[in-house]
Amino acid sequence: MIPQEIIRRKRDGDELDAAEISSFIAALAAGRLSEGQIGAFAMAVWFKGMSRAEIVALTLAMADSGDRLQWADIDRPIADKHSTGGVGDNVSLMLAPIAAACGLAVPMISGRGLGHTGGTLDKLESIPGYMITPDANLFHKVVKEGGCAIIGQTGTLAPADGRLYAVRDVTATVDSIPLITASILSKKLAAGLQTLVLDVKVGNGAFMADRDQAETLAKSLVEVANGAGVKTSALITDMNQPLADSAGNAVEMRNCLDFLAGRKAGTRLETVVLAFAAEMLVKSGIAASPDEAEGTARQALSSGKAAEVFARMVSMLGGPGDLIENPDRYLARAPVEKPVPAARSGWLAACDTRGIGVSVIDLGGGRRHPADRIDHRVGFSGLLPLGIRVNAGEPIALVHAADEAAAERAAAALAAHYRITEDKPELTPVIAGLI
Repeated sequence: MIPQEIIRRKRDGDELDAAEISSFIAALAAGRLSEGQIGAFAMAVWFKGMSRAEIVALTLAMADSGDRLQWADIDRPIADKHSTGGVGDNVSLMLAPIAAACGLAVPMISGRGLGHTGGTLDKLESIPGYMITPDANLFHKVVKEGGCAIIGQTGTLAPADGRLYAVRDVTATVDSIPLITASILSKKLAAGLQTLVLDVKVGNGAFMADRDQAETLAKSLVEVANGAGVKTSALITDMNQPLADSAGNAVEMRNCLDFLAGRKAGTRLETVVLAFAAEMLVKSGIAASPDEAEGTARQALSSGKAAEVFARMVSMLGGPGDLIENPDRYLARAPVEKPVPAARSGWLAACDTRGIGVSVIDLGGGRRHPADRIDHRVGFSGLLPLGIRVNAGEPIALVHAADEAAAERAAAALAAHYRITEDKPELTPVIAGLI
């Protein structure tokens, strides 16, 4: 099929068949298309959209553009979770070992920070020696023997997605639901999953600020993934405030270790982690009901079994074997730590979550350009949740910075990101819906 004919048909609103889509993606992966042709196709999809059958075909074609992982020698269900990204969202770090401790095999392929949102790989790189890009044999060994492995995407998994995304990024076509759906799911299909649970964030710290947009994306992801043969569901979760009480890299890794040690009980973060663990266990057939599944997950956490799985994963992937026992030996601390005082007395009613994420980047904890180096030490900890009453001057967070000047700027910025009111606010629930 001639590429420009495929572009023309989509431009005119025609529905492409699976063979046309497969042909176009094969040409893209092989380098036979110009950036102009790729951009024109992406723009045509942005304007005209795609039917469910077209999105399934696009997702499968992109998944088939590279290697597909095989897990035939593992006798446990193969499951994973994906988040659309947020601030203080370190769910994956705890969820993978909890799910593995409950009987799942979790080959979790994660990403770096995107825009104002933090990246799981950046957090893991705060652990000395941790290999985020092990070879295929080691990845397989860790999943088989350890139960879970959290690593980065290799160039052989869904390579067509990498080239298409690079062009989308410079042609204002990133926010196309068909293209977002295919991009996310092609990598998950290539990972050989049997079940998948999606975390679609909504709020002022999410890419989808509107509830209707988030539901539309969640439904697209769930329907396409199920159409491609992977049992999938999605939870819509609130991102109108940081999920954890930390935002950064090493500070979120400390938060993870505290969580696995049982020191984050009763938090919004615990609610989300256990909800996803329960959904993974039910979807995979490990548990018969959400209540049974949550009980199993809580037991894995309280018994210390999940912490043991996490420690084994870190060690097998090159990190220290005693990270959980001696975090201060390995997780570097910023030289300056400065409290952020409340500007006035009252209730913490709202915050600019995206602004908090940007403040982490300003501290050096994220990237403005792909080649930027990250300072893993910096960020915020002790972030108070919304709905708390504070007194003027009381700390609402702690800044971790490379120097005094950066700490002063970050403290002022963070204080400005919070709104304090006389009346107690009504807050949105952290779990907003199930698709």
